[in-house]
Amino acid sequence: MARYSFRLPDIGEGIAEAEIVAWHVGVGDRIEEDAQLADMMTDKATVEMESPVSGVIVELAGEVGDMVPIGSTLAVIETDADAEASDTPADGSSSESTDEVAVLEEVAETFEDSVEDSAEAPPAVAEASPPAATPAGGKEDRAVLASPAVRARARDLGVDLSQVQAEGDRIRHADLDAYLRYGAGQGYQAPGASRARADEPIKVIGMRRKIAENMAAAKRAIPHFTYVEEMDVTALEAMRADLNANRGNRPKLTMLPFLIVAICRTIPEFPMINARYDDEAGVVTRHGAVHLGMATQTDAGLMVPVIRDAQDKNVWQLASEISRLAEAARTGKAKVDELTGGTLTVTSLGPLGGIATTPVINRPEVAIIGPNKIVERPVFAKNPQGGDDIRRAKLMNLSISCDHRVVDGWDAASFVQALKRLVETPVLLFAD
Repeated sequence: MARYSFRLPDIGEGIAEAEIVAWHVGVGDRIEEDAQLADMMTDKATVEMESPVSGVIVELAGEVGDMVPIGSTLAVIETDADAEASDTPADGSSSESTDEVAVLEEVAETFEDSVEDSAEAPPAVAEASPPAATPAGGKEDRAVLASPAVRARARDLGVDLSQVQAEGDRIRHADLDAYLRYGAGQGYQAPGASRARADEPIKVIGMRRKIAENMAAAKRAIPHFTYVEEMDVTALEAMRADLNANRGNRPKLTMLPFLIVAICRTIPEFPMINARYDDEAGVVTRHGAVHLGMATQTDAGLMVPVIRDAQDKNVWQLASEISRLAEAARTGKAKVDELTGGTLTVTSLGPLGGIATTPVINRPEVAIIGPNKIVERPVFAKNPQGGDDIRRAKLMNLSISCDHRVVDGWDAASFVQALKRLVETPVLLFAD
């Protein structure tokens, strides 16, 4: 019968192949025209493939995780017209009944194969059967022999020693351990213990595979170094609380918008930080605008939506854009141009905190900044009389990882120190 072959269309400039990340139908399923067929991932985005015709799926190109070249067959569909034309086979039986017979024959062959396989090998369960629950002496009327220590341990565990099988003439700790391990059918589990779970092989596909490839390429190609500095954010946190208390209809401010403003004000003095390195062409491009990537955790994995022209936005505008982009990333609605073109990235573990991080650079960028958790600690400060005062302070470590081919250690440290001056004197963030 005639069949319709749906070939993978060109879904992006320069794209040679795409990865199958999800099938929405299986062989034998009926699909309607314009219904979702599969999700395909390129280097830039996930694209939904829709069926151009109605019919029954006859063949699919591969499994989830397989790569499909552009122009090759993604699915073969028996269209409605084909099905109507072949309603009545030559022998007079219906095509539906013929299909049913074929399916039944296939199931029967599979069942016969499984029966033959099971006849050749003993059940796997027999190999893992627990020790027999018999009295220690092997006879019901024989007393249980065990040392006082074993008896005390069994009593504490609530184990009946008459149900424990001994390897020798008396029950020892090893016999009790074996009983506890297998449970003798009672499902016993020692307090505080956890049961082993079956191994779970997970195929690395879709976004997780892209993340793995990008991170591996970054670590292979980029000589990273990380610099960490402590910052006093007491005044900044007080300012943030005041602004939130008087924000009206504006979005709630987190630490991130203030940090972005500080970064954008510091970048002009350190243009080597806001750059991209094309190592194949041997060209470093120092960008005039700050297109700030914002590492965002989603169900599909880590995504980095980009805040365009961050240097032109105030803290309220940044807060709105952060919220919008994070939601778009988490719901899978972020556009391709919102996930590409970053010149510098900020990554934070948020409430999970951490004393310090060594973030991996988002290639081809040359730097990534990681604020860590805020902690309260006592600090010493000079008083007007020249002595020391002790006060409570909110402190935060800030990490920066840089590409040592482009950024020198002195430059990275100087950049962070300039950033620190703004963070610790937050009024400067709003000064012209």
